Amino acid sequence: MASRPKPFVAPRRQNGAVLYVALIILILLALLGVAGMQVTGMQERMAANYLRTNLAFQNAEADARTLENTIDTDLAAGGTYTAKQEECSPIFDPLTWADGTSDAKASYTRRLDKCFAASSARVGERQNEETGNIYQITALASDEPTNPSASAVVDTIYIP
Repeated sequence: MASRPKPFVAPRRQNGAVLYVALIILILLALLGVAGMQVTGMQERMAANYLRTNLAFQNAEADARTLENTIDTDLAAGGTYTAKQEECSPIFDPLTWADGTSDAKASYTRRLDKCFAASSARVGERQNEETGNIYQITALASDEPTNPSASAVVDTIYIP
């Protein structure tokens, strides 16, 4: 006859080390969860700021292109386009202009072709004559017209 296994008998005195290990692991998991939530919140704010900045840039770019179309339309109709600054001086600084403007949307044009001796040459025309208009177009725009939180300035040279 085979002997029977003895039934399990619990020790009379337990130390409770498993309870301490489990509590420490739970605290570490809670700290990891809090840190993960902070990182997620920071990434969400960064994505929102990027979106606002990108919208402001796109709005400024659209304003610059609209002004280029206005120049083209005026010149194609046989008329002239008068820039906000037709002379070469004073020197125009887009950054200083944008910092001094309190509007959420603004634009500035400056005619450049008379500021230097050699201007752009049109195909088929003589290069020693005044050949065309060259404009510096600066556009300032924000992400929202009512409550702006980001703004951008686009400064381009346009030759119609």
